[in-house]
Amino acid sequence: MPSDRPGRWRLLVLGVVLSIVWASVTVRLFDIQVVRAAELEEQGFDQRLRSVELSPRRGTIYDHDGRVLAFTIDGSSIYAHPHEVDDVMSTALALAGVLGVPVADVEASLRSDSPFVWVERQVEPDVGEGVLALELPGVYAVDEPMRVYPAGSSVGHVVGFVDVDGNGIEGLEYHFDAQLKGRAGFLQYESSPSGVPILQGQTVEVAREPGTDLVTTIDLSLNVIAEQACADGVERTGAKRCAVVVLDPDTGAVLSLVVTPGLDPADRSTLDTDTLLARMENMAIRSLYEPGSVMKLVTVSAALEEGVITPEHTFEVPPFMEFEDPERPDDPWRFVDGNRNETELMTVRDIVTRSSNIGTILIQSRLGVPSQQAYLEAFGFGAPTGIDYSGEPVGQVNVDPSCTTCGPSAAIGYAVNTTLLQMAAAFAVVANGGEWVQPHLVGEVHGTDGVVATEPERRQVLSEDTARTMRSLLLGVVESERGTGRNAVVDGYLVGGKTGTSRVFDDGAYQEDRFMASFIGMAPIDDPRLVVAVLMEEPVEGYYGGQAAAPVFSEVMLKALHALGVEPDA
Repeated sequence: MPSDRPGRWRLLVLGVVLSIVWASVTVRLFDIQVVRAAELEEQGFDQRLRSVELSPRRGTIYDHDGRVLAFTIDGSSIYAHPHEVDDVMSTALALAGVLGVPVADVEASLRSDSPFVWVERQVEPDVGEGVLALELPGVYAVDEPMRVYPAGSSVGHVVGFVDVDGNGIEGLEYHFDAQLKGRAGFLQYESSPSGVPILQGQTVEVAREPGTDLVTTIDLSLNVIAEQACADGVERTGAKRCAVVVLDPDTGAVLSLVVTPGLDPADRSTLDTDTLLARMENMAIRSLYEPGSVMKLVTVSAALEEGVITPEHTFEVPPFMEFEDPERPDDPWRFVDGNRNETELMTVRDIVTRSSNIGTILIQSRLGVPSQQAYLEAFGFGAPTGIDYSGEPVGQVNVDPSCTTCGPSAAIGYAVNTTLLQMAAAFAVVANGGEWVQPHLVGEVHGTDGVVATEPERRQVLSEDTARTMRSLLLGVVESERGTGRNAVVDGYLVGGKTGTSRVFDDGAYQEDRFMASFIGMAPIDDPRLVVAVLMEEPVEGYYGGQAAAPVFSEVMLKALHALGVEPDA
């Protein structure tokens, strides 16, 4: 009888193997169900989680009286799956009719090889409903926030605009983009592998934080007034552009800021690239120019403050002066008073009233270049104002003592590159009693943490006596029969100001027939409530500041004083 030992051996080995396998399974199950149960449960939960971003609503921008300048509504965006479109041409015709866009543009989108195309982003909700009512195969609509600018071009250069994805790209929309955007939240939920939410699954929501609201210093009614006055000035003179800044001299609040031609955020998609870029340039804040005779305010104020002149101090003023230049020994620099041929005795008051270049240079010679430079810097030149708006340039002041002509040039508004805003802030020093106050466009920021009010920087530049004396000199520019600013007269109010006319520097030389014309002034002169600055770029008909810019100033100042309820002078 054969031995059964081999069979028993095999059974023994099989038993041992099965025991090991069973033990391994048991250990594995214990590890899964006991040791790592919590960890694996969490991993499974994570795999079932889906996350949806909750976009915050962008903050609203208001004028200082609470009128809305920019806000967000629930718009509609139209998209298509081109492969689902049955008849491209008829679909394009139908969509173009509802959307108000060219048929060719819609047709091009529908003939795309892409499985998804945007047809039109961010249209009014009723337009989206109109598209859906057509029941066009392959055409759909989705809710999408859209930015609305109800004030149009009158505040376009201040507010700016956002791109189609809601990112600020110009103006306050850009400068305060992070605050206006807020913080996105998200919603997490459990779902099946196919993405269907599990009815009894867990849900986690992290709340979104809405964007902050901005309350600007802008008075919308004043902006409308200034925009119309600027447009009239451009039409009257043939100027390329016009800019107006209205300041509260005591607080630095920019009550109005306009540039014409204006920029309506709603129209930007209809403009070609070159036109859009030109319209986007904020001439009041970003464009540097040599200001001409309005800079005489700084020269004369500094000399008064230093005590080297008085209003009745008399100078013997020739019709021209020449300064040697080592770089051109045979061709000295000549400064002239264009309307005089003979030497005259002039008081400081006469010099300011008649805007004498030579008289101002004589005043500068008594002041001296070191003091001149110190006052230019104190008045804010050669540095940005720090206004809450992106892209402000530094500017430039060139009064190198080794340069024989730089000091005289700066005294009459050359050798200094500045902006209209910087000039307005300098005039505000005289208007408010001698203090430089930082201009600003936003008065308050309203967020979840409360209200934060703007606190502008301040520094004393002149004494109150000097500021008062300078205002009396500016009064003569407008009210005197020989004043260069007669066209700036404002009915019912005493006004002081200064004209400015400067040649455009281009292609390495000052142009004979291209000018920048300005007028900057204040009223009522005894206790100024407003500073109004006007700049006309290259006017054709009447290029002097007193001809081109002063009438715009007069219109804006009169209507602004009435709008603010300022009582006329007795």
